[in-house]
Amino acid sequence: MQYCILGQTGIHVSRIAFGCGPVSGWMEELDPDDQCLMIRHAIDVGINWFDTAPGYGNGKSEASLGAALERLGRPAGIHIATKVRYLNEHLSDIRKHTRASVVASLKRLGTEQIALLQLHNSITVSRDDEPTSITTGDVLGKDGVLEAFRDLQADGIVQHIGLTGMGHPIALREVVSSGAFATIQVPYNLLNPSAGQIMPEGFSETNYGNIIADCTEQKMGVFAIRIFAGGALLGNPPSAHTLKTSFFPLTLYERDSSRATHLTPLLPPGLSLHSAAIQFTFANPHISAAITGFRTPLEVDAAVTALTSPFSIENVMATALMAYPTLKQK
Repeated sequence: MQYCILGQTGIHVSRIAFGCGPVSGWMEELDPDDQCLMIRHAIDVGINWFDTAPGYGNGKSEASLGAALERLGRPAGIHIATKVRYLNEHLSDIRKHTRASVVASLKRLGTEQIALLQLHNSITVSRDDEPTSITTGDVLGKDGVLEAFRDLQADGIVQHIGLTGMGHPIALREVVSSGAFATIQVPYNLLNPSAGQIMPEGFSETNYGNIIADCTEQKMGVFAIRIFAGGALLGNPPSAHTLKTSFFPLTLYERDSSRATHLTPLLPPGLSLHSAAIQFTFANPHISAAITGFRTPLEVDAAVTALTSPFSIENVMATALMAYPTLKQK
């Protein structure tokens, strides 16, 4: 396993992080014994970062992770990140909802402190421009998310605070440039590298506006998410979650799946799409870690192998350059 320091937190984070979200099926398709074995194997190969949220299975992900860690005797050196999402009815009292959400998360996780608390909403110019999106004022304003998160830091419940890097780039930049948040997690993959690159004219998918560059200026830790495009880069069928979510819907998955098929012939000889996806992620020097979902120990091993295998950044970037001929390599 490789490690790096996560932004300015001082935490040495494993570059492959365990994503406890719904796409992999980890919490729905495995019984508690198998969940425990998966967590044990991940820790054995050096993974020390586990990312979850109360919105993953209506608390089931946090509860499953907490139960597995308890059975394993609460291994030392493990870092847990969770999130808070705000619906419109919560925005009249952000402090109250934040504390209630985190207290419930701590109970499910069986811990008294979490390493990182993240905003789970997109940030846009106006509320609900995207599903459950909130504004910069909701985040940075009086009695907003930032103040609520800092209250929990002051209480010692939360060590560090972070963002989910989705929404309108102009709004995200305003929040990032505040310098108040230690980390961000952003969608970043071969099919949509816009969080880390200036995209060519005519790019038709969501454009994350090269937000990683703004985060780098603030010395934030950057987590890449959706590095396999929800499974489309692995040739998997759409997950049960993909069939019902409004955040990364089935229509996007179908486009990504089709584009992945056309991308495969562009790969350098001997490089699988799975390995290319991981290696492309870390060809960006500003990515701290990739949050990845797993269903089997073999998938964990394959990710670590791809991370540690020698590879040529030039070859991996060439794949993206062929996919987007006018993409400027940084």
